[in-house]
Amino acid sequence: MEEIILKARNLKFSYEGNSHMALNDFSLDIPRGAKVAFLGSNGSGKSTFFLCCNGIHRPGSGMLYYNGKPMDYSRKGLLDLRKKVGIVFQDPDNQLFSASVYQEISFGILNLGVSKEAAKEAVERIMEEMDIASYREKPTHALSGGQKKLVSIADVLVMEPEIVIMDEPSSSLDPKHVRLVNQAVENMSAKGITVMMATHDVDYAFAWADEVVVIHEGRVLRQGPPQEIFADPALLHTANLTRPAVMEMYDILCRKGILNPDAPMPKKLEELLSRLTVL
Repeated sequence: MEEIILKARNLKFSYEGNSHMALNDFSLDIPRGAKVAFLGSNGSGKSTFFLCCNGIHRPGSGMLYYNGKPMDYSRKGLLDLRKKVGIVFQDPDNQLFSASVYQEISFGILNLGVSKEAAKEAVERIMEEMDIASYREKPTHALSGGQKKLVSIADVLVMEPEIVIMDEPSSSLDPKHVRLVNQAVENMSAKGITVMMATHDVDYAFAWADEVVVIHEGRVLRQGPPQEIFADPALLHTANLTRPAVMEMYDILCRKGILNPDAPMPKKLEELLSRLTVL
């Protein structure tokens, strides 16, 4: 039986002065160590839910559970929660504020009460892991968009979280930094970190995720394995989503008798093409 690290039950949330419910009877379970892609149009509630997950927002009603316990919104409870649930914002300028890269990454861990020596060791280790040590003294405002994104990820990882939440991590990045961010995500999963990611890239979600959560108008329409989610045309229509390219091509090749429909469906176009080369 899967261990559930994060559970939401019947969450409701609306922003002050707005009668529209950003979250409306929102419920889901997040398995420990899972890679979970969140899909939905802008304004569907993805970012609002993420901000509830580490206490930046507090639901008006309903309950969030972390490691089986209701979230504690006391000062100490929120500090403990934010040690273990980190958010990488879509725009890193909303996250970075220190004078240099080293100061930026060390700020959070020092505030946890870690000694300077232990913090220095952790910061150096994460900078090497993220391949950003060469600009440790650079001002954060002088970094490129891709460099800022890597630093914002290092900000979170240095505190050794159990959950990392990423809101459109590849948004506005060049191909090189998309690859670097994707590699950082794979490294997190290899360490057993639960990764929750909002994305509009259905091809990436299909190839990467263990589970997909489809959100529409503040509700979870469905949660399940990618192949099941993307095989439901009515669900995709409601959420204004398209099928991944590899599924479309696979179906065409199966209908033409080129591929065997009983064989497992590939997750990436590269895998599909490799099958064709051996025919």
